[in-house]
Amino acid sequence: MNRKQQGFARNSLLVSGALALTLAATLGMQAQGQTAAASTATAKKWVDKEFQPSTLSKAQQMKEMEWFIKAAKPYKGMTITVASEALTTHKYESEVMAKAFTEITGIKVKHDIIQEGDVIEKLQTQFQSGKTIYDAYVNDSDLIGTHFRNDFVLPLSDYIAGAGKAVTSPTLDLKDFIGLSFTTGPDKKLYQLPDQQFANLYWFRADWFARPDLKAKFKAKYGYELGVPVNWSAYEDIANFFTNDVKTIDGKKVYGHMDYGKKDPSLGWRFTDAWLSMAGNGDKGLPNGLPVDEWGVRVQDCHPVGSSVTRGGDTNGPAAVYALTKYVEWLKKYAPPEAGGMTFSESGPVPAQGEIAQQIFWYTAFTADMVKKGLPVVNADGTPKWRMAPSPHGSYWREGTKLGYQDVGSWTFLKSTDAKHTAAAWLYAQFVTAKTTSLKKSIVGLTFIRESDINSKYFTDNASKYGGLIEFYRSPARVAWSPTGTNIPDYPKMAQLWWQAIAPAAAGEVKPQQAMDGLAKEQDKIMSRLERAGMKRCAPIMNPEKTAQYWFDQPGAPYPKLANEKEKGETVAYDTLLKNWKAGKVK
Repeated sequence: MNRKQQGFARNSLLVSGALALTLAATLGMQAQGQTAAASTATAKKWVDKEFQPSTLSKAQQMKEMEWFIKAAKPYKGMTITVASEALTTHKYESEVMAKAFTEITGIKVKHDIIQEGDVIEKLQTQFQSGKTIYDAYVNDSDLIGTHFRNDFVLPLSDYIAGAGKAVTSPTLDLKDFIGLSFTTGPDKKLYQLPDQQFANLYWFRADWFARPDLKAKFKAKYGYELGVPVNWSAYEDIANFFTNDVKTIDGKKVYGHMDYGKKDPSLGWRFTDAWLSMAGNGDKGLPNGLPVDEWGVRVQDCHPVGSSVTRGGDTNGPAAVYALTKYVEWLKKYAPPEAGGMTFSESGPVPAQGEIAQQIFWYTAFTADMVKKGLPVVNADGTPKWRMAPSPHGSYWREGTKLGYQDVGSWTFLKSTDAKHTAAAWLYAQFVTAKTTSLKKSIVGLTFIRESDINSKYFTDNASKYGGLIEFYRSPARVAWSPTGTNIPDYPKMAQLWWQAIAPAAAGEVKPQQAMDGLAKEQDKIMSRLERAGMKRCAPIMNPEKTAQYWFDQPGAPYPKLANEKEKGETVAYDTLLKNWKAGKVK
């Protein structure tokens, strides 16, 4: 072959190669276009068939989904693993929403449902080892004091403004989330994104409370109206009334109280979830008492300084001892005999069986299971025979003190997870909390995170089905219910102390004062160890011990023992309560 022929052949190959590259590029673009079109069609299917109703129009939903499709492209084909506890809301995420996310974005999700204690254990293991177990966790905001004091958790406010900017949805709308104050540290950084929320409230059989014969009988004995108890004295009177005076309704034995008391980790939640502040323990302040919080831990600036009264704390003060005393007394006197041997999960379904008149410590997470047709506590038309209302407060309580607990399961990301998996998991966390999907999730699990969902037309039209839940979340009163706050420097270690200290008191083996003295001492030991070991920021600096009287003489908590812990009972009509809420009043 001569040079001319060689040159012609070479040029022919170059032209053929260029044509091949052009054809490949064209086919690639067509394939990408087909893939994008398929993703859009898939998103439309999910929007039309599953994620209705929504606070967005379908056009707005599709615009939000288009953003997810585009943002997920660099992570398509990846598999992410996340974990959350066993709630109806999380089961819906795991079984339905994860599938939708995968089909729409191409990112595979393994969403594990495990026990709450296991979530914390996996987190701790990842903290200590630096090895990724899960790419993200739905972890209670109760750990906010632990998260911000260490250097394990990725501050979301930093991530959104920096490395995660490209994967942060323009429609995330953080201002619409109702629980951000609970997931923000004293450094003003957002550490977690709320995924579900529920409160512990007062629950009662409205149909029984409305009976003229029972109302007359109660007033004749106690001198005031049978209604929603404002204070613990009224709750106690009502508990005694149904257990010992009414005794039976429709041929069934009834009880004026329900609780649980088995020696089990869940017994700790019964107390750490604000039982002491409901009694009046700690200082005024929302979302948590300052300087002394509802666990009885005092802080100075952001440094924990003590739990025992002798260090300025309130874990073993008169209000805390009163709180435990009433718990033990009511469990023995007014609850079903088997309640003392039950755990949290075993006791939860009992009020739905129709024999309980009221429960002072009832989680709204049980609402979905309490409104099922055919239950003894549900009318034939599907409306509940029961209602929920604000928790009554103990005799030590003062206006401005938190009145109850609100669980805020929140998306938590660790610095030890690599950047790509963090980005992909952050997309999933936003997907399951997005306005496109969140109203439907709220309907399924009744664990609200967005103001727009609470105030949606759907819940306005269907409020009567939920026994006061919607009215509570729309009221200004809800701010008095909050999670464990930033005073607690090591939630996992300190929370474990509570059930171990309280179980002997529940069993009658030790006196309440002895139990709370032991708990306060153990909390001080852990905080002293943290002081010696040091923390990234705001480590404990323990107060020297002084006499209890010295601290009683100081302003605020701890408060000295009241001469009379049994104040006059006070109740309010439920209808009056609803009117006050609608008028914007807390009570």
